[in-house]
Amino acid sequence: MQLIKTRLIAAIGGLLIIFSCSVASAQTSDPDWVQYVGAREIAIPALVVNVADYGARGDGTTMNTAAIQRAIDTCAARGGGKVIFPTGSYLTGSIFLKSNVELHIGGDVKLLGSQSLSDYPEIWTRIAGVEMLWPAALINIIGQKNVALTGTGIIDSQGKPFWDSFHSVKKEYEQKKLRWALDYDVKRPRTLLVDGSWDIMIKDVTFQRAAFWTVHILYSSYVTVDGIKVRNNIGGHGPSTDGIDIDSSSWILVQNADIDCNDDNFCLKSGRDWDGLRINRPTEYVLIQNCIARRGHGLITFGSETSGGMRHIIARNLQAKGTRIGIRFKSAPTRGGIVEDILLQDIKMDKVGVALKVEANWFSAYNIVVLPKEYANKTIPDHWKALAAPVLPARRGIPTFRRVTIERVRALNSTTAIQAKGSESSSILDFYLNSVHIEAKEAGTIQYAKGWSFKNATIRTPDGNRVKVVNSSDMTGL
Repeated sequence: MQLIKTRLIAAIGGLLIIFSCSVASAQTSDPDWVQYVGAREIAIPALVVNVADYGARGDGTTMNTAAIQRAIDTCAARGGGKVIFPTGSYLTGSIFLKSNVELHIGGDVKLLGSQSLSDYPEIWTRIAGVEMLWPAALINIIGQKNVALTGTGIIDSQGKPFWDSFHSVKKEYEQKKLRWALDYDVKRPRTLLVDGSWDIMIKDVTFQRAAFWTVHILYSSYVTVDGIKVRNNIGGHGPSTDGIDIDSSSWILVQNADIDCNDDNFCLKSGRDWDGLRINRPTEYVLIQNCIARRGHGLITFGSETSGGMRHIIARNLQAKGTRIGIRFKSAPTRGGIVEDILLQDIKMDKVGVALKVEANWFSAYNIVVLPKEYANKTIPDHWKALAAPVLPARRGIPTFRRVTIERVRALNSTTAIQAKGSESSSILDFYLNSVHIEAKEAGTIQYAKGWSFKNATIRTPDGNRVKVVNSSDMTGL
């Protein structure tokens, strides 16, 4: 059955027309919710606004923030339409899209992000699971509906100065045992933020050199990301240059994306520790399909921000080429949240470090917040207070991973097949691996797990060793 999911309406001859974007053929066994993911309808009026008419210059050096924003605001005030750019390279700081507006980046257009933090005004947002003040993104869709970002052009965040600022203080923070604060103290703008919005289409654009996360979908619903490319490893490898982060959002469709980054390629999140449990908003009803991950930390990653939970997620027809980890689940003993009802299928991996990795206590230096004694009687930032707030009772912080089906997976040239470690207080529950073939140097280990089932699963290593199972029960088929 072919599903027609999104209609992008634009203008011809002063009238509205409909462009249909089809979702890949639905499988007959799909749950009913699959047909409802993604933007329901994008209706862009006939008006066309040219940024050059508002003073924008595509010379690569003129700061165009105000001119581009005037064009967007004028377009919105007239009921909406398409904002376009003549051929050129346009330097800009944060811009804010409005309802009923399409920002079109043509194939001969490049948007260049300012390398000065002052060009990104601070807004109240969520970063890495904690709500705080943080620089606005290069492109922002906040509290809007019926918005499109389209075109085959390039959005280049020029992020290297922001990467360098992070690295310049990393050693100092680690020496002071403040690694947990580093990512929150060194402020770096995201490339695209979709926050509190619905019926949003992101299509075909190429994103380059993100200063921080590339596409962040936060507290939003009915969003389609289709056909984008992410190329963040140009001229270096920036910290936290995630590809697509889906954060406490629902009814999301991601398809036909090709991501090369230096952190998680496709990542699902829902809040960190006390602050995430306070908000308690899940990520749910998400379909990710027909995508490629190249360099990066995870083809598809669940966490580490799991506090609001995740459920009803399907990822299929994915490829990992040289990605550090293939399928990844990670959390921490202060995070909480239930990650469940996940279906991962038809996945190919080549030269991936670990094919399947599950960590209930990932990266303790980042996750375990201990305020050094010298700060005990000093004024500390509000986001430090949020990070340090205790989760009470402590059992609320124990994350749960359960009911995960992984089927039709082929991984070649891996370093390790499986690394999975739950905890004494929370086993990794009910993982079902069907028709899985992994060739790796090492088989790996499963610890603190229960109810795992392997069917038609083959793990081949040079020494012929099998996966080591420790402190686990009800494991079948290994």
